[in-house]
Amino acid sequence: MDFTSMPYWAVGAGILGLLFAFYFAKSVLGENPGNARMQEISKAIQEGAMAFLNREYRTLIPIVLIIFVVLWWGKDWQTAVSFLAGSLLSGVAGYVGMSITTRANSRTTEAARTSLNKALGVAFRGGAVMGLSVAGLGLLGVTVLYLVFKNVEVINSFAFGASAIALFARVGGGIYTKAADVGADLVGKVEAGIPEDDPRNPATIADNVGDNVGDTAGMGADLFESYAATTIAAMLIGGSAFKAANIGEGMPGIMLPLLVGAVGLVAAIIASFFVRTGENANPQTALNKGLWGTNLITAIAAYVLVQWLMPATITISGINVTPNDVYIAIFSGLVVNVLIGLLTEYYTSNQKKPAQGIAKASETGAATNIIAGLAVVLKSTALPVLVICAATYISYSAAGIFGIAMAAMAMLSTAGMVVAIDSFGPVADNAGGIAEMAELEPNVRKTTDKLDSVGNTTAAVAKGFAIGSAALTALALFNAFSELAHLETIDILVPTTIIGVFLGAAVPFLFSAFAMEAVGKAAFEMIGEVRRQFREIPGIMEGTGKPDYRACVDISTKAALREMIVPGLLAVLTPLVVGFGLGKNAMGGYLAGGTVSGLLLAIFMANAGGAWDNAKKYIEAGNLGGKGTPTHAAAVIGDTVGDPFKDTSGPSLNALIKVMGTISLIIAPFLR
Repeated sequence: MDFTSMPYWAVGAGILGLLFAFYFAKSVLGENPGNARMQEISKAIQEGAMAFLNREYRTLIPIVLIIFVVLWWGKDWQTAVSFLAGSLLSGVAGYVGMSITTRANSRTTEAARTSLNKALGVAFRGGAVMGLSVAGLGLLGVTVLYLVFKNVEVINSFAFGASAIALFARVGGGIYTKAADVGADLVGKVEAGIPEDDPRNPATIADNVGDNVGDTAGMGADLFESYAATTIAAMLIGGSAFKAANIGEGMPGIMLPLLVGAVGLVAAIIASFFVRTGENANPQTALNKGLWGTNLITAIAAYVLVQWLMPATITISGINVTPNDVYIAIFSGLVVNVLIGLLTEYYTSNQKKPAQGIAKASETGAATNIIAGLAVVLKSTALPVLVICAATYISYSAAGIFGIAMAAMAMLSTAGMVVAIDSFGPVADNAGGIAEMAELEPNVRKTTDKLDSVGNTTAAVAKGFAIGSAALTALALFNAFSELAHLETIDILVPTTIIGVFLGAAVPFLFSAFAMEAVGKAAFEMIGEVRRQFREIPGIMEGTGKPDYRACVDISTKAALREMIVPGLLAVLTPLVVGFGLGKNAMGGYLAGGTVSGLLLAIFMANAGGAWDNAKKYIEAGNLGGKGTPTHAAAVIGDTVGDPFKDTSGPSLNALIKVMGTISLIIAPFLR
């Protein structure tokens, strides 16, 4: 079998993904951007988002260069170059996606004046640019580096570069969006009694910018990192397993992850054309067609790949593995993909009992809203963990540690579609805000509200996907670390190991505390500014005075960049201290403790914010008295508490546990 040509198939798939991203971008930009007022608002959002991204990346350049020099000096130039490539491509994906989604918003609003299906199409294509860029650049970056260096161990720093950018993008973007959101909600909605998207609300532009920097650039960087880390970990494990069995010098195990990633990307391109809806239909159904179509096509293509590429039998982790066994592992990863999404939707959707129960509890005040919300989301951690445990057991039983890696790879192979659906949310949200601020006819806002409601659910589902994929990625990285560090067992009776476990378990809590504290500080500044404008600028409430939107954007930007440094350094430095200070056994315990506590805390926080948000939206839809009632005010407070959970600390934990794993791979050879 000719393995030399196979990487070029993955390169071709990556290029195809980027070509379709360009096609969708051109399609979106060809749509009508609306009237002068709509274009003015859209441009303000775009300028704010790109200004934040520029300043964030300028802040990160010195950190990236320091790590680049340390890797060149302390390890080798190939590792340093791979790290730099991961950082650069993650940044490029963010730029490309953000530039299109912030231009798609007014075009979606204008399309909503015509039909629901047209508005859905514009918003989805805007999101697809980000999704296909993430998957295309991730697959292309890993494959090209492998072709250049011919060494998987060397290129694992590509994932570390992606991790570094993702961590700061998640933390910084989360702080930005929640500072703006809290100001718009608490002062605008509760104190002034106006909608958050009302043009009289000074924080409204910053709030709309925040949706993009959090759920577009942040999620894109998060899943770019997962994609790269999982692919490289699976290649490391597969190459080692097949080489030990003296099969093709390990090449089948190296090529299978790349080719599964390639078919997943092609599947996302094909399934993107399934996303259509009728005027009276639920847009969620249309997006589900895209997601289910991607999974189905990937499942079929992966079966053909495995039967063709795998030998009749191979011994991995002491298990006799057949092609069907590897496929069982791949299929289990795709099933996790679907089940995590369904469970997240159940616990967060305003059409389901949990969120409706939280809304009902709001009738007796904010305290009971928060108590009910905490009860719901504490319960919501159990079933996703059982799903991940079942997938881990099934995939390991089928194909050993290579099975776990391929389950994670299968899940991440659909990232192109998942990121597209997630990025659809900010576009739809912005479209509704533009309709409100441009004072368009009520039926336009009614259409955009349908899309926005679906966008909230897809955002929650995408966060569930990101968390589930982070868990499987962390397991794959942990196994890859064990291979490189020659760590066969973890003995928790050894004091240094149990110390590592406790330290690893504690870091996600401390990290989350720093992120929450940062949101609180930034929100305090934002609330003060919004109150000042209502107090000092004459005629705001009457519509004769114009708020200073730029001041609010500037506050969010400065606060986010200032406050993201401490949690970021905690995540990067702690693994180094544990690994070099206490050894590889402690590092193994650290990874185990951090993965478990980080996973549970991430599920808890992401679902908390989603459930509180949709409980509020259930009331705003006219239930339990609707807007302007004490019940609604209580739900707004619950939603405000949940905001930094779901959009700052929770998503950032995905990046944290993967940074732990990618750094462990870098230092593993030194710990042998």
